Amino acid sequence: MMDETELLALFERLGVVSKGHFVLTSGRHSDEYWEKFRLLEWPRVTERLCAEMVAHYALEEIEAVAGPTTGGALLAQEVARQLGTRCLVVEPATGGGRELRRGFSLRQGERVLVVDDVLTTGLSLQETLQALLVYEPTVVGIAVLLDRSGGVAAKQLPVPCQALLTVTARTYEPGACPLCAQGLPLTKPGSRGLHAPGGRSS
Repeated sequence: MMDETELLALFERLGVVSKGHFVLTSGRHSDEYWEKFRLLEWPRVTERLCAEMVAHYALEEIEAVAGPTTGGALLAQEVARQLGTRCLVVEPATGGGRELRRGFSLRQGERVLVVDDVLTTGLSLQETLQALLVYEPTVVGIAVLLDRSGGVAAKQLPVPCQALLTVTARTYEPGACPLCAQGLPLTKPGSRGLHAPGGRSS
């Protein structure tokens, strides 16, 4: 098993952590961004990290693994492969939230493990759980690569959550962001350009 020091060193070596002024998926601003795709671009690294997740649930008789798009679904695929079970992709719903599409479904009582990449506010995982619970499965637990909330968001989830690495990231509401006050350019990760401080991002 890798400890958190080894994991952090791996993340830093692969360029997962960036410093700057970022707008996160939640809309909050931060002085650092964790780009999980720097890990996911290396299948052997992904395989090793998923093995760490699987170790926590190897005796739980998992029957299905579910993950939200995009990073969570990629991790769920590898976790399901290692557990020898099936993988379900939880996608954004047209009216908001998330849902199972493409013929995916669960049986009542089916033992499910939810997998995601980065936990910040817990919104994505809350939506994922809501999409699954309409089928009345047994959600055994949640496994994530990184908990950026220092454990706060994990405690607010209705299902036990295990993170490989837990850090406390500084995040700010846009109207109270000290980085905006300093005039630092705002970057929306995954976008093509920079945005003016305090401006809206698409």
